[in-house]
Amino acid sequence: MPLTAVRPQTADFRATGRRTRPGAAEAEVLRIVTDARTPVFVTVRPDGRRRYSYWRPLDSATGRGGCYVALPTAECDTLHSAGRISLGEPLADPHRVIYRVSAARTPAPRTPAPRTPAPRTPAPRTPAPRALPERARAA
Repeated sequence: MPLTAVRPQTADFRATGRRTRPGAAEAEVLRIVTDARTPVFVTVRPDGRRRYSYWRPLDSATGRGGCYVALPTAECDTLHSAGRISLGEPLADPHRVIYRVSAARTPAPRTPAPRTPAPRTPAPRTPAPRALPERARAA
């Protein structure tokens, strides 16, 4: 039996129907993925190992960059299972499959329709009290 990593149990979006706020590491990954200038890819090996990465351009001010940077796999998998990031079309290679990672499109928040007051209908009129006949008054 192959060894598998033990992961902490987390609430799945599909099970609870609620989105949870990402932690600091997940928020940083989501920030990188949503940046259109930074293409993020996931490489899936035949043994099932996944590696999320992106190219960090060379920063002329600091002289740093110009290399591939790996993103934390656990946080990326959490975002993927929560539906926050999605994978594009596969690019197959004999030794791996590569997917483009992008932020999942979320529907715009629903704004409530402006409430128009219902047309007021007049209250039903109660008949005016009837005058009692003459003989009923003489009591």
